[in-house]
Amino acid sequence: MSYQEIYAKNNARAAERFELVCERIREAAGAPEVQADYADYFQRTAEFLLLTVKVLRMQQEGALENRSMEDCEALNQELYADLLPGDHGYEKSYANPAYAVKKMGEALGGPLCFLYAECRALIAYAFEGRLADMTVLMELFVEIYTCFCRKEGTDADEIRGILYWHFHDYSELIVAQSIRESVDPKLDFFTGIVQHADLDDLTYLYRYGEYISENEIRTAQYLSGLSKEQIQAMADTFTEGYRIGFEVTNKDLSKKQTVSIHYAIGFERVVRKAIENFNKMGLSSVIFRDAVSSMGSRGHGKRGCYSVAANRQFDYDHRNDSAYYLDKAFVERKLEVLRDAYETYKDLAAVFAGPAVQEVFGEEPFVPVNRPEAAHYNEKQQKLKVYVTNESGQITNRYIKGEERSFTIIAYPLPAIGKDYEKIFAETVKLNTLDYMLYRNMQQRMIDVLDRAQQVHICGKGSNQTDLYVSIFHLEQPGRQTAFENCVADVNIPVGEVFTSPVLKGTHGLLHVTGVYLNELYYKDLKLTFTDGMVTDYTCANFDDPAENKRYVRENVLMQHETLPMGEFAIGTNTTAYRMARDYQIAERLPILIAEKTGPHFAVGDTCYSHAEDTKVFNPDGKEIMAKDNERSVLRKKDASKAYFNCHTDITIPYDELDMITAIAADGSTVDVIRDGKFVVPGTEELNAPLE
Repeated sequence: MSYQEIYAKNNARAAERFELVCERIREAAGAPEVQADYADYFQRTAEFLLLTVKVLRMQQEGALENRSMEDCEALNQELYADLLPGDHGYEKSYANPAYAVKKMGEALGGPLCFLYAECRALIAYAFEGRLADMTVLMELFVEIYTCFCRKEGTDADEIRGILYWHFHDYSELIVAQSIRESVDPKLDFFTGIVQHADLDDLTYLYRYGEYISENEIRTAQYLSGLSKEQIQAMADTFTEGYRIGFEVTNKDLSKKQTVSIHYAIGFERVVRKAIENFNKMGLSSVIFRDAVSSMGSRGHGKRGCYSVAANRQFDYDHRNDSAYYLDKAFVERKLEVLRDAYETYKDLAAVFAGPAVQEVFGEEPFVPVNRPEAAHYNEKQQKLKVYVTNESGQITNRYIKGEERSFTIIAYPLPAIGKDYEKIFAETVKLNTLDYMLYRNMQQRMIDVLDRAQQVHICGKGSNQTDLYVSIFHLEQPGRQTAFENCVADVNIPVGEVFTSPVLKGTHGLLHVTGVYLNELYYKDLKLTFTDGMVTDYTCANFDDPAENKRYVRENVLMQHETLPMGEFAIGTNTTAYRMARDYQIAERLPILIAEKTGPHFAVGDTCYSHAEDTKVFNPDGKEIMAKDNERSVLRKKDASKAYFNCHTDITIPYDELDMITAIAADGSTVDVIRDGKFVVPGTEELNAPLE
């Protein structure tokens, strides 16, 4: 059964409603019967909705698969023109909350802007042939349009109420569909494109319904010029890392039947080979689309199948859109339907092995504009957001058990990285296949020093003000136990770090980075202060207003939490990656996956062993890794809601901003691991060669 057959029954039930709602939308597009201030909004939005109906008709007739490149480009431009930066695009788009409020007032401009942004999900539904889902969203538009047709005027509370009840009433369908998409290989819209499209004909890129830019086109062109052997080697690195991840954590891959693949459009040649490799492991591949509804997640990175954003400011402006319906009743309803959805698909969830993630990097660092007109969570909603995230994580873990699943993650550059794209791509491939044994042995020398430490002292140099003490787990049997994992190249590719879960008590001081790019957002002079391992103060220098800086960090680093623990302390050893970044001047464009290997890094949030703390893990030397818990995660044994934060954000200090990392033993004696930005433990000198 294909995805089309799965959707067919619901589509048939909704067909009559669909035709009726289309007729009403045609009226709105022709001559909207609304007050003058809102006529342009409803006319333009109705025209957009009808464009997605045209796409649906093309999908039903099979015409989307047989278009010229010119036709593909023209339709893609028409669908996404409203989001593209500039005066002819986003600056005068009703997707822009500032423009919408300017044109329609504060009371109604915001909700109508949210409605338009939500309606953009119709593009995805149309390309996938999901007529029933289109009907529901188009009926929401018509219901609100009808309110504006009344002569007595429109009440803002009524409009907000309609939006609220729409998401409350349809949360069951939206959540259930999201869960199924993440675990059911029968929903094969994306795997069908990857496996069956003619990858030499680049019109296939436009069959997804995502925004297609030069990044996607040039990526596909570049990969088409690589040999079959090179493509196979890239896929092998990816899938072998996944397999080894199960092996080193003593998890049984043979119990699993599915894996979800996350990738950027343009990489289909590699993904096709990865699917074949996973099939040989007994795993069917699941691919889903990055979230298109506010009930998913706008912002904080892309997952699933995705393209480069048409406009990152649009994504940022709408990252908190669920504020229009987020309250206690909605949260409890969402959690209820999440439990029901997992119960429905529990057999599929039980055999899900975890994600295999391919990230991309290379876009210019994005410094957002904070628009006061955009949706923002109030204090009560911030707490609810934290609560629903924590509870959702616990529900997910009951059905997809952390101690049974694994993952892998790898990254490649985009053409946006600049004129040296092909050279940087080749260098990245080399990074991803560095000598496993060489790094393993040098990292073990460092671990032998760090395991004797009670604390580690980290200091920055120059303009970096870091002065931080990290407490280390005490080993009862140092001959058989270790506090640090020797991380080579399995779940986290490329090779190059040793890491631990710090003891929170006694971990204190200032962490400072002069510039860092986290979850696609840029931070200038990011500062976090820790007391007993918990964040007690934070700021950055992105904006003139100190309050705005604190809100920016709280929303996007602390993820709305009042505080977070230090969940990881690590020392990155991939000086080759650091040198590549400096040679090509791309340090600020590296993804955290690579950046974390180019210096010491500290994660705020959960530990690296979240939901799998009781699984025994061993280093290559046979020693058992003991530091998998901290004082917060251990609370899971009594109350999991107090143990997990469902976030983990790595913050790296580059070598050139680092003075020293010093291990301090219980008797006060010290041993340097790094001094003046260079590795000084005997046997690690080779790591300094790229730093010279």
